[in-house]
Parts: sequence; C-alpha cells; structure tokens
Amino acid sequence: MPLTLEEKKYLKKLGNRIIAIREEKGIKQKELSDLLDIDDGSLRRIESGRTNPTTTTLLSVSKALNVDISELFKF
Repeated sequence: MPLTLEEKKYLKKLGNRIIAIREEKGIKQKELSDLLDIDDGSLRRIESGRTNPTTTTLLSVSKALNVDISELFKF
C-alpha cells in the first residue's frame, strides 16, 4: 500500500531529525551505518525519508546516537 503524502512528510521529518542529532554528535553517516551494521545506502534512505524504518531499526539508531528513542520524534 503506497504511503500518503502526510506519511511521506512525516518520514522526511524523522530522517531530518536523525541527521540533526547525528551531526550534533559529530558522527559521519558512514560511522553511523557501521555502528548499526547496515549499509550506508540503507541509512541514506532512512535519513532522506525514502523508507519506513522498523521500530527495531529506530531503537538501534537511538542507541547508536546515545539518545532516547523519543528524541527521534521531536520535530
């Protein structure tokens, strides 16, 4: 089932928030993808809002960035 425009915008905001936190912490995209044990293309798709990450992936992202998962949704 295709995503609605609202859902696409939400995923874009989520991706932008991940980028912001990552950059605040001085972590490069490749470093984060290595920490997550995913290829950097997958992380690029998450950060650009082109994919809908699972809750377990988001939990892994929050742990790798050393923030509570709720911080990913503060946008």
